[in-house]
Amino acid sequence: MTNSAQTIDPALYAAATDAVRAEAKKVLESGAVSAVVGWQAGRRPGTAMPAIVTDPARVNDLIFSPACVNNLALYLTKAKKEIRAKGRIAIVAKGCDLKALVGLMGENQLRRDDLHVIGVACAGVHGANVDRTLPLSEATIARKCRECAVHTPEGADAIVGTLPELHRFTPTESEELARLEAMAPAERWKFWKEHFSHCIRCYACRQVCPFCYCEQCMCDRNRPQAVETTPRPAGNMAWHIVRAMHLAGRCAGCAECERACPMDIPLNLLNRKMAKELKELYGFEAGLEVKDKGPLAEYREDDDQSFIK
Repeated sequence: MTNSAQTIDPALYAAATDAVRAEAKKVLESGAVSAVVGWQAGRRPGTAMPAIVTDPARVNDLIFSPACVNNLALYLTKAKKEIRAKGRIAIVAKGCDLKALVGLMGENQLRRDDLHVIGVACAGVHGANVDRTLPLSEATIARKCRECAVHTPEGADAIVGTLPELHRFTPTESEELARLEAMAPAERWKFWKEHFSHCIRCYACRQVCPFCYCEQCMCDRNRPQAVETTPRPAGNMAWHIVRAMHLAGRCAGCAECERACPMDIPLNLLNRKMAKELKELYGFEAGLEVKDKGPLAEYREDDDQSFIK
């Protein structure tokens, strides 16, 4: 375990920034791509926001820092048609972002030939509600990054940046998940019921998820109505259960849903539980290779059927 005094050197992010800019300039000037999707400095100190660069003269706007939390795969989905219309695109991707790109390719939402992936070696990004002008440490790193297994995005067209010797941060999500699994079913149900009761049905989780790319969500329909749309307990529970099942075998673990939630619902904890079940039952982990069907979307004769009573 590390303590908050142990930090990740900010110079590593500065070097990655220079490498991202160099690669972006190369592919734009050569005409290999028409645009680069990356991050630029936000309006407040220590923040970052998505950026789309089409002019080689603007590549110095691009950055990579612990504030680069957004999963940019979202910008290549149907929700952002205007970007895909630009032609071949370069995208800067952390490991968790690349898992989302791989999943979208498997679902025929993206073609690999249409992308130039600039993978960036990532030691982690900042968590929510921290001072983002501070370097990464036990006190500031995101929960999802504490036990990340994809720090280097394998399969990218170019990989920039260098990983430091990674500290062993406290695996808070795994510990919380173990605590939940040890509860009696009624106690666990009470835990989620309490969290979901705070949901205001803003759908921020849906809007920020790369896998919620349907042009019309079934949960928005009222004829027939699949899920009650008002923020009441029954509708909230249905919405979150439907969404968790919809992401089972697909979720890349980027935790954007949890980051965007204004009510601090631990959505990534639920997604992690679903991913853990699929790995234990089927030996399947989303985002590691392009597959057109996950375990919940295909039937095989050797599937585990022990759950059938």
